[in-house]
Amino acid sequence: MDILTDLNYRGLVFQVTEGLEDRLQKGPITLYSGFDPTAESLTIGNLIPALVLRRFQLAGHRPIGLVGGGTGLIGDPSGRDEERKLNTADVVEAWTAGMRSQLERFLDFNGANPARIVSNHDWLFELRAIDLLRDVGKHFPLSYMLAKESVSARMEGGISYTEFSYMVLQAYDFLELRRSYDCELQIGGSDQWGNITAGTELIRRETGKTAFGLTNALLERSDGKKFSKSEGSAIWLDEKLTSPYQFYQWFVNVPDADAVSFLKIFTFLSHEDIDELARGVERAPEKREAQRVLAEETTRIVHGDEATQRATNISEALFSGDLKRLSEREVEEGFSDVPSHTLQGESDVGLIDLLVDGKLSQSKRQAREDVNNGAIYINGERVTAVETELTPGDALCGKFLVMRRGKRNYFLVRWDR
Repeated sequence: MDILTDLNYRGLVFQVTEGLEDRLQKGPITLYSGFDPTAESLTIGNLIPALVLRRFQLAGHRPIGLVGGGTGLIGDPSGRDEERKLNTADVVEAWTAGMRSQLERFLDFNGANPARIVSNHDWLFELRAIDLLRDVGKHFPLSYMLAKESVSARMEGGISYTEFSYMVLQAYDFLELRRSYDCELQIGGSDQWGNITAGTELIRRETGKTAFGLTNALLERSDGKKFSKSEGSAIWLDEKLTSPYQFYQWFVNVPDADAVSFLKIFTFLSHEDIDELARGVERAPEKREAQRVLAEETTRIVHGDEATQRATNISEALFSGDLKRLSEREVEEGFSDVPSHTLQGESDVGLIDLLVDGKLSQSKRQAREDVNNGAIYINGERVTAVETELTPGDALCGKFLVMRRGKRNYFLVRWDR
């Protein structure tokens, strides 16, 4: 199967420049996608072009991951309605190094068509302002730049010359990669279309050679739920920001309407396997088999086998209520985002006091009612006696009490002895 057929099946072709299909039929191509370090980690939105690079590599092509160590100091106006905050050089440098290591997880650097990771800091910091204006800027008519959506959408609210110039820098990246690595194709999200086509035009004007662009639609959920950096709800690829269990849970909880399309986008399952899971969604959606496979596959791609096993163990333990099967690391990971409290010493503690201290119950009276109503669980087991005293011996792994009120209100007690 050719790469464009596969990408179309997976819903990963939104816009494509003329002639790309004919070019791909002639043999392997070198392509790139850019990733600006505007945060300390990549997100699942960035994961899409990273995996598209991998799909091209598996099809015999040569991928380049470009980390924007230079353009990250400027900021892309695409898809934004206000000026981006400018980060300091040392922050961008640290984020660049982190993103480089994340991208290396998805690409193969050995074999017949090895991948490359480069930073545009290497050439942009060697470029003199007068050379950029004289040799590159002459190819960018103002009317051409103003017509690009990434610029025109910002004209009313205002856009600085700094961000206005971003298109020129990204186009120059494409030109540099065309010259240095014979890179003919740039891929990215649909918000990058204007920047990509600016690069193909610059290459044509400057070298007389052809270049191509391909974009995928930006990631959306059918229920309208946001997951963006600006909204504060990003799903990060760095496990320190989004744990493997949280990552797994996000995918296992996607709506039925998204399960199949996300399997196509985020996994390397065959078309036949995905179609079979799609039939399962229609026949027995309550089993959520497609979501389970989606969560396992994506977590394995991003975090590896061991982290995926931890995530599934935590999920199964919470579903069954058998929390005693969890390791210390799994307890920490599974309850990293719930309120917590630390107990000091060896003394026993009363259940009612602990419920109030943990704010699971608003008062001792409410706590007694919660216990009498069977709403309180300790380490997965219902507690029905208001006079219950908890001892260090009750702690999971010798140091945790997992408290729950009702179905979803959790509280983690760390017993520091």
